[in-house]
Order: sequence, then C-alpha cells, then structure tokens
Amino acid sequence: MDILNWGLLSTARINRSLIPAIRASGRSRLIGVASRSTERAQAYAEDWGIEQSYGSYAAMLADPNIHVVYNALPNHLHVEWTIKAVEAGKHVLCEKPIALTPADVTAIADAAKSHGRIVTEGFMYRHHARTKHVQRLLAEGILGELVLVKGAFTFTIADVHKIRLDPAMGGGSLWDVGCYPVSFARMVTGEEPEAVQALQVLGETGVDLSLTGQMHFPSGVLAQFDCGFNAPFRMEMELVGTEARMVLPKAFKPTDDTPILMYRGDEAPEVIDVPGNLLYLDEVEDLVSAALDGTPPLLSLAESRANVAAITQLYEAAA
Repeated sequence: MDILNWGLLSTARINRSLIPAIRASGRSRLIGVASRSTERAQAYAEDWGIEQSYGSYAAMLADPNIHVVYNALPNHLHVEWTIKAVEAGKHVLCEKPIALTPADVTAIADAAKSHGRIVTEGFMYRHHARTKHVQRLLAEGILGELVLVKGAFTFTIADVHKIRLDPAMGGGSLWDVGCYPVSFARMVTGEEPEAVQALQVLGETGVDLSLTGQMHFPSGVLAQFDCGFNAPFRMEMELVGTEARMVLPKAFKPTDDTPILMYRGDEAPEVIDVPGNLLYLDEVEDLVSAALDGTPPLLSLAESRANVAAITQLYEAAA
C-alpha cells in the first residue's frame, strides 16, 4: 500500500481545514464522508467533491477501502469512535482533546497496539515549521534560562458553537482552547507539572466560560494562561527567559505573516520569519509517514495522555 484513503467521520466545521491538507498530501486521497443521515452525508459529499458518502458512522468503518479516519466528532464521542475505527482496522487522526480522562487515552492506546493501528491527536501547531523553529531556538539557549511561560486562547462564542457549552458533550473553555497553552507549556519545558492552580467562571450550563491556570514544573519554570468563551479573540504565547523573551502571535495557528518576535531589554523586537507549509499538511503527512513508513508519530499517545492528565488536574483545582 502506498496511498492512504481517508474518510471524514462527521461533517464538522473543522473538516474544511483538513480537506485541503489531505488533498495536498502526495500519499493521501480523500474518498469518503459519514454523517448520521444519508441526506446530509450526500449533500456534504456533493458540496466538497467527495466520491463516497455514508449514512452512518458505522457504515464508513465497515468499508475496507477506507484506511484512515479523521475523527472530528464532539469531544465526548472521540474515545468511542476512535476505538471502533481502530477495531475496524483504520488508522485515526482524532481532533483534540482525544479524550476527557487519562484512563480513556490508555484505552485508545491499548486498542491501537492490539490492532496494529496508528492513532494520533490533532494538535496541528505541533507540526508547524514555526513551532519546530521555536524548539530549536530554545535548545540553542536564545532566551538564557527559561523561567516563565504565558499564554492565552479566547474568543466570543457564537450560536453555532453552543455544543461547546454542553457539559455532557465535553464542553468548557479549558477542554476546547485552554488545552493549547497547556500543551505548549509542557512542550517547551519537556516536563509535566508538579503542582497546578486554577480559577474558573462557570456559565449557566455549568461549564467554564473562562479559566485561568498556573503550573509549576520540576525545573522551576512557571506557566500562566487564560482561556475563555467570553473575551475577544486572542491566541498567543510568550516565553520569558533570563536574557530575553519571545512572543508568538497566533501561536496555535501560525501563518506566514505571524513571525516570532524576540525582545531583549527595551530594544525594538527582532522579527524572525518562519514560512510554513499549508496549514494541517504537516499533521497529515505525520500520520501518513507513521502508517506507511513506520515512523513514530510526532505526538505520541503517552504525551496525549499526559496533556489530558494536566487538564484534569487543572479542572480539579478550579473546582
């Protein structure tokens, strides 16, 4: 096998970001989409030029011509349908958060190992050239000793996103967007937090409309972040060292017009441009390489489990 046939598990809005990337991948082909109704699946397939549609998720998993499933279902369905896909012999790219408990990530990992399939979590920013360049700069000591990581991811929720307010479906700003600064802080420190603190504001449905968190890492690095559904759009990270600081606009969805900004004292920032590929393409290619070449995925399920564990600890602290 030298080509992977992809199927979209649901007609979620995020699909529009993955479809161009799958089609740009030299060893990928998008051939199917599944929905809960035949009519919706057919209409979506026609709109996006997808050759095959399925009137149920199970029907797509039963098709042996589908090799990889992109799972963009609501959060509470990620575990169930990822495991079902693996059991049906499919590789899976699952949107974040891959699960809502560490034990469920372990269940996914056990199923993937048992069936010899690749499962990886969809944190696109981890694959982007700018993120990898940040990691190289930190390894070279450009900031001196890292002492503080700060981040934010907020937006004002719209009616189309009300699913994010349903506690039964894994709603809440920390699961939805706060997971990004948590992941970023863990990535740049290379450690897991040994202590966390959090405060939250709950909405009418009982999920966090906004949350602020702090993490203390074994090396002494502190991390602070906020996330929410009730503030203007913000998506940024700041890394503070003993000698300089680095600011990353659009940290989790970087584009060619969002450079790395390096500050030393009160001087004007040094602008570091890092062009990248089509967004989401590197994420797709990572799974393709893992499935066809045996290359370990950039984001392991062990790392995904650790991120879910940190988020769970933050929620416990906020409660």
